[in-house]
Amino acid sequence: MLITMFQVALGGAIGSAARFAAGVAIARGFGAGGFPLGVLTVNILGSFLMGVLVVFLGQRGLAAFNPFLMTGVLGGFTTFSAFSLETLTLIERDAVGQAAIYVSLSVAGSLLAILAGVHAMRALLA
Repeated sequence: MLITMFQVALGGAIGSAARFAAGVAIARGFGAGGFPLGVLTVNILGSFLMGVLVVFLGQRGLAAFNPFLMTGVLGGFTTFSAFSLETLTLIERDAVGQAAIYVSLSVAGSLLAILAGVHAMRALLA
């Protein structure tokens, strides 16, 4: 278990650094306007790579690399890729209703949670 934790941590560091570098590169290439183009790009690219890896690693019997590559690298690069994989898994299991609920609750719940956190901290610091 400890070795797996180190794999996830190392992958997370690599993924986070890659996310930062991608964000900087996109901001330099397209400008740092108000639209979060860097985050959008990373989320879409990370979801694509998650799809590639889940099939490749599964078919090649390389599931041992999941903690490092999928949880670590892609989790550090974008947690949106894990969300996308879980949603697709529900859809492929013919649980489309559950997938819709998961997407709705994840997006709405996360937005409400960040709003609550911002308001709570602003109130605390006021």
